Amino acid sequence: MKDRKILGLKIDVDTYLGMKRGVPRLLETLARFGVPGTFFLSFGPDASGRAVFQLVRNPMFLKKMIRTRAGSLYGFRTAFYGFLLPSPKIALSFPSLVRRIVREGHEVEFHAWDHRRWQDEMPVRSREWISRWFEKGVGAYRALLGKDPLAFGAPGWVMDERVPEILRPYGFSYLSCTRAKRPFLYEGLGIPEIPSDLPCVEEAGAAEGAGAILEGLAPGGLHVLPVHGEVEGGAGAGDFERLLGEVVKMGYRVEPLSRIRDLLREENLPARNCRMALLPGRAFPCAV
Repeated sequence: MKDRKILGLKIDVDTYLGMKRGVPRLLETLARFGVPGTFFLSFGPDASGRAVFQLVRNPMFLKKMIRTRAGSLYGFRTAFYGFLLPSPKIALSFPSLVRRIVREGHEVEFHAWDHRRWQDEMPVRSREWISRWFEKGVGAYRALLGKDPLAFGAPGWVMDERVPEILRPYGFSYLSCTRAKRPFLYEGLGIPEIPSDLPCVEEAGAAEGAGAILEGLAPGGLHVLPVHGEVEGGAGAGDFERLLGEVVKMGYRVEPLSRIRDLLREENLPARNCRMALLPGRAFPCAV
């Protein structure tokens, strides 16, 4: 695998605005470069406004919101969904757009039912709450796409030891829930983890983030870039296009994550568990 140059684009869509405006723009960009993406969609309510509670609890989160110009990324109304405004459904509000993603040759996988509540509350919620969350989300996926998802990508890369066991009955082909440096098998479960090993652009800022991504790609190998509908499909669209141009110049082949899963069958992956850690540029710990 080391002598190959393979990149997967893991595209998370966390908000109503990211679905409505970000996804169409990302589809145009991907079509322009002729590359596939794997879209991990949030299907249920956009409760982004509940992040206001984190502004009080976590000063690092406030600093990140200021540094990334969150208002321009997420929009005014998004800041009040689930707080002062009703929560609109995300992917469930755009069935034709979900079908367009598939029609244009991309993959759609399961990211979330309620993204904000998982990211903020999952570690302190009961096993029953987590199970109901999966039932609602996977049910919504089935309703829109008429099949079961192949993969799950945890919102905010927030995981604990209960989650792999709870999702066992769903028969996922792989997970993409961590920021680990390389793929592994979940210990006791045998499901491969395809991590996002490259940084997000917004974690360091546009120019610095792109530089860190290109530096991570320089040695070659297999990599996964985390992309967000609200960022690379919004204010960061131009930066994303320039980054893709550099990726092509470097000789990388962009593959969907299901293809990367197939390639990993040839690898002797180690069995591991994940743990939570705070990465540079992030306000909250994520699974590594």
